[in-house]
Amino acid sequence: MQPRNMSMSGVVDLAAVKAASEAKAKAEQARADAARQGGGGAVSPSSLVIDVDEAGFERDVLQRSAEVPVVIDFWAEWCQPCKQLGPLLERLAQEYNGRFVLAKIDVDANQLLMQQFGVQGIPAVFAVVAGQALPLFQGAAPEAQIRQTLDQLVQVAEERFGLTGIVVDADPRDDGEQQAPPVPAGPHDAALQAAVQALDAGDFAGAVQAYGNVLSDDPGNTEAKLGLAQAQLLGRVQDLDAQQVRTEAARQPGDVAAQLAAADLDLVGGHVEDAFGRLVETVGRTAGEDRDAARLRLLELFEVVGTDDPRVTAARQALARVLF
Repeated sequence: MQPRNMSMSGVVDLAAVKAASEAKAKAEQARADAARQGGGGAVSPSSLVIDVDEAGFERDVLQRSAEVPVVIDFWAEWCQPCKQLGPLLERLAQEYNGRFVLAKIDVDANQLLMQQFGVQGIPAVFAVVAGQALPLFQGAAPEAQIRQTLDQLVQVAEERFGLTGIVVDADPRDDGEQQAPPVPAGPHDAALQAAVQALDAGDFAGAVQAYGNVLSDDPGNTEAKLGLAQAQLLGRVQDLDAQQVRTEAARQPGDVAAQLAAADLDLVGGHVEDAFGRLVETVGRTAGEDRDAARLRLLELFEVVGTDDPRVTAARQALARVLF
């Protein structure tokens, strides 16, 4: 899934990346607290499927996407495939129980929204996560494929934005007999929280060690990989003289260390393509240990930005071209 930023900023907010693991922990805690309080702050099951128009799009989709992924179903009354897909999406919204909200948009009544999303035919399904629009699929896809897509969406929302969904009240028809299950604590929650605290305190070496401890036990832990890459980056740039680094990098294009430092500063400053382009060029003009150093630094910066970001995809292709 490749996101399109609805704010049109086109720049990675490193502060938002830095807060991803903390946001996830807070969201999980809020979800658990609401469940223990018998649904305080929870929404009704009927709120998981909403009709949205142009007037309410900002409130019902963009603002809500800061709390929970919003899946958009573009449909029309005359569309026969829409009549098959719509009920399926509504059923899945209930089944996923607050992991996403389904917004239904009638294209006949909301032509402007259809144009803004570039909808070519219906049914068409998109998602908005933290203000970013992601095309999901078009047409009445098989249920198994839809489930796989939704699972991927939920994973991206949790890992990159810390969105674990919203708490849903028990169906009143159950007379309160069903209670929300408790949210289990992960085996590395304490260690990850310690790493986040070290990161916030500016103790980047401590954060690197804490994230490294998690990865030594769980090498595939996505949150720890992201945190480690960022802690290493912030640790590298904290004492740099930005003007001096950029001057040396411009004066000595063959100095690999200078190019690595400048790329770090580029990324922290939000100049993602510049950072990637600088390192790809460095890989292309070097060999041996110097080439390996530039390549490995580029891979580290990919982790900071997020490996599903389209700029990472483009940089991977550019890297392949200079390597092979």
